Amino acid sequence: MNRTLFRTRIKFCGFTRPGDVRLACELGVDGIGFVFAHKSPRRIAPEEARAMRQALAPLVDAVALFQDNSLEEVRDVVRQVRPSLLQFHGGEDDAFCRSFGLPYLKVVPMGDEIMAPHYLQLRFPGAAGFLLDGHRNGESGGSGRTFDWTRIPKDLQKPFALAGGLRPENVFDAVTTATPWAVDVSSGIETEPGIKDGDKMRRFVEEVRRADCHTDAAVAAC
Repeated sequence: MNRTLFRTRIKFCGFTRPGDVRLACELGVDGIGFVFAHKSPRRIAPEEARAMRQALAPLVDAVALFQDNSLEEVRDVVRQVRPSLLQFHGGEDDAFCRSFGLPYLKVVPMGDEIMAPHYLQLRFPGAAGFLLDGHRNGESGGSGRTFDWTRIPKDLQKPFALAGGLRPENVFDAVTTATPWAVDVSSGIETEPGIKDGDKMRRFVEEVRRADCHTDAAVAAC
């Protein structure tokens, strides 16, 4: 891939404080994730997310994260929070995921053997892309575990976001190895679940941008 024409998108996930949302936007992230999965320590109520959404800067996406939530719960979040993208971590099928009229990402657990790319695309034809995370089948995402980035299939026909154990210290290697469309981080920029660390957020963004400018061909563009 020609990195002179490529900018890795950045999504920070699991926010619980408006001030953290504002800082992330100032740092230039592309997406802010709000978690509604029942088992997550970062779970917030739709009313809290709606209030924090007011802190979003223009052109920054609000992303709503679910794991086997009910139809009514997802609809309530869509109505109150007005996300621009949905992210599904559970056993949801394509019909469920696309029934809300918004683009969605389907999370793929990479702790086990990955499903063949053609099977993923047949099973989730409505997905805008896939998010590859380090957890195993049946586990919740956000485990903070990395996986072998060289295992990512080269023939995925849709954009993919890379997650799982990313932090300022390793995201440069992750981006230069996997060349993902986007990177997604939660625990790697926190002091505790849901509490973001401003210095870690800043260094994470700096390392992604450094990776984007890493190749000789990209130096002039950067």
